[in-house]
Amino acid sequence: MCKFSRIPHRAWLAGLALWCCGAPVQAADAPLPTVAQVDLARYAGAWYEIALLPNRFQKQCVADTQARYRLDGDRVEVLNRCRTADGTVDSAKGRAKVVEGSGNARLRVSFFWPFYGDYWVLALDPDYREVLVGAPSRQYAWVLSRTPQMDEPRLTALLDRAAELGFDRAAFRRTPQTQPLD
Repeated sequence: MCKFSRIPHRAWLAGLALWCCGAPVQAADAPLPTVAQVDLARYAGAWYEIALLPNRFQKQCVADTQARYRLDGDRVEVLNRCRTADGTVDSAKGRAKVVEGSGNARLRVSFFWPFYGDYWVLALDPDYREVLVGAPSRQYAWVLSRTPQMDEPRLTALLDRAAELGFDRAAFRRTPQTQPLD
């Protein structure tokens, strides 16, 4: 027998309402805001991963993680590459499509059709040199740069922004950039 069945139905509903409505909204519970607009032509090109929230689909990557984006009509071609522990280069090709009405700041990326993941641009400097991207679940996030290294104050600012948005700042792991993959 379920222990909740002993609680009067009205009392249980009232308690649930108080718990749901009375709880303060935390950053991790709030809708995830993106930048207002992304110029995909400027965004295209090579990006180096500076830090990430570790995830299962990049567990083989130990260094030199890079992403390349190329416009292909109304879609974006994606090529992710990284160095594995044995020194080989692993790569994954995918395609991204823009979420309508998002100002190009929200994309849906697929590396294995028909499965898509969210790729939201959360912070982007005006010169398109550094970016914080993530997913609304707050389980995935990356700090990317056009160069293999990023100034510490800039990285700190982007990680602080991630924390403000409800991401676990302490869980971010830095990505070593040791040598070009080309």
